[in-house]
Amino acid sequence: MDPTALNLIFALLGVVIGAIPVLAWRVSDRELRAPSEPPSYAEAAVVPAGVSTVLNVLRSSALVVDEEDRVLQASAPAYAMGLVHGAELRVPELRDLVRQVRRDGETRVIDLDIESARTPRQVRARVAVLSSRLVLVLADDRTRERQVEAIRRDFVANVSHELKTPIGALTLLAEAVQEASDDPEAVQHFSNRMKLEAGRLGRLVQQIIELSRLQDDRALDSPAVVDVDALVTSCVDAVEVEAKAKDIEVVYDGQHHLRILGNAEQISLALGNLVANAVAYSEPHSQVTLAAHRSGTMVDLSVADEGIGIPADELERIFERFYRVDPARHRSTGGTGLGLSIVKHVAAAHGGEVKVWSRPGHGSTFTLRLPRAAAGGAPTDPKENP
Repeated sequence: MDPTALNLIFALLGVVIGAIPVLAWRVSDRELRAPSEPPSYAEAAVVPAGVSTVLNVLRSSALVVDEEDRVLQASAPAYAMGLVHGAELRVPELRDLVRQVRRDGETRVIDLDIESARTPRQVRARVAVLSSRLVLVLADDRTRERQVEAIRRDFVANVSHELKTPIGALTLLAEAVQEASDDPEAVQHFSNRMKLEAGRLGRLVQQIIELSRLQDDRALDSPAVVDVDALVTSCVDAVEVEAKAKDIEVVYDGQHHLRILGNAEQISLALGNLVANAVAYSEPHSQVTLAAHRSGTMVDLSVADEGIGIPADELERIFERFYRVDPARHRSTGGTGLGLSIVKHVAAAHGGEVKVWSRPGHGSTFTLRLPRAAAGGAPTDPKENP
């Protein structure tokens, strides 16, 4: 081989061999410096350790939003509430509030009305800074709370209005008695009217108290066995005077020896209201029929009358507090508009229901369905054959 070519080859090999240590040093230096370099944004925008665990145990719906308004973490209720879809914060007002909090770091609270396919929700959200990049949103569903508040406001307003009528009537009648003090017949007449109004006022106050006790529809703590035969006998005896005054026959046509699991006082109150209504709204010389029948794990207590009946468009509202199909008729019978509402709450508290069939001019049938008690006083087994 030519000496010149041989020297060139050796020179090239020397360059390559000399470059290998330099290249290895540079690779090693890059690997050593890599952990100390700042991470990318995707790596930085991670929920801090432990936050996820805390969010999952909070009672509030919780979510964490990054600086690009992306939802990095959200609890299941936040999705169910409709606040989040995928990684998107769906409520525009809440997005705006998150941006304001990110800008100035001030914690803010907002009340929102969120439209939903099922039912509109009323939500209170609290937004606060979690870190330099992240914002925390805590949301509470206040829908049920607002509904209860509205019901209470309406109830108080209705009670106030209903109490004014008998109280005002008693005031006027008392003045009439004073002015007619020299007329014994007028005094007797006005005194009888005062007794009627006082009785109506007493019934109204009593039913307001009873309805307040049943307001929450909570399940019974210590249900007891209630004998249906004794229950029916008691309710029939309670309306005996009113029924005889109108020549109305109250009869029982149903199974005997049935037993219900529940609160005897509440069940008696509910069935008593149904029987009293049947007598009050029946025409003279008619019949009111009580019946009890076993229906699987339940007992159906029904009260049928031959009275004026209820129009179809009124049936859905008759269980509302103070709702009256015929206000004039209620005044003449001394009704308070609370009896059927009490029946509904008693049924709900026992895990049962109340149904109604009615046709104007043909009467009405109310059916109170309550859980049947087994031989030992426990609830019946749902698998048990009727």
